Amino acid sequence: MKLDALVFGAHPDDAEIGMGGTIALLTSKNKKVGVADLTLGEMGTRGSAAERKLESENASRILRLSARINLKLPDGKLEVKDSYKRKIVSLIRFHKPELIFAPHQNDRHPDHTAAGRLVKEAMFLSGAAKYATEYRGKEQISFRPAKLFYYMMSYPFTPAFIVDITDSFDTKMKAIKTYKTQFYNPKSKEPETFISDPKFLNFIEARSGFYGFLIRKPHGEAFYSEEALELDLINLLNK
Repeated sequence: MKLDALVFGAHPDDAEIGMGGTIALLTSKNKKVGVADLTLGEMGTRGSAAERKLESENASRILRLSARINLKLPDGKLEVKDSYKRKIVSLIRFHKPELIFAPHQNDRHPDHTAAGRLVKEAMFLSGAAKYATEYRGKEQISFRPAKLFYYMMSYPFTPAFIVDITDSFDTKMKAIKTYKTQFYNPKSKEPETFISDPKFLNFIEARSGFYGFLIRKPHGEAFYSEEALELDLINLLNK
């Protein structure tokens, strides 16, 4: 299936935290969006891989994803190696997305950092004709998406652009809250973590409000681009 956008995350719930509002905005406009989780999140302090799989399926329905894939790479051990890049390249060539998203490479979680680097290198190799891959037993041809954008996880950055997610913020939070094992749950007896603290969801909302404020909207999500972005001044003046 050809996708308009393919969002990579190190763990189930990364895509929802970092850019769930943008995903919901795109799918509300009938764009085909897929999410590729690199790991099952099996090393997480709370919950199990099986529970997180069910949670991600529920979140996928809320976000109206066209595809959700898990590459089952080792959680807590992500690194830039060819066998991992090859799996990502195969996925990019199969779905042929115009846009690719990944976690920003500067983050508190090493897996998020590695995921950003992996996706960057895989996107380049996907366009290299002599880099051989196959998917479901079929040889693939080269394909390179138009753009790679990074979304924010823990550490802030100066955005290249901000997406207005005012109309999709509630959908984002609903998708995040499907991960009942990971976020605040007063009934849980499992150890507390950075994201299970009830203040974490407040942080998500506050950050959304801050970046929304910068564009004079109630809610926004920030993105980084390593490439310069073109600004169509004529179209801007004609609005």
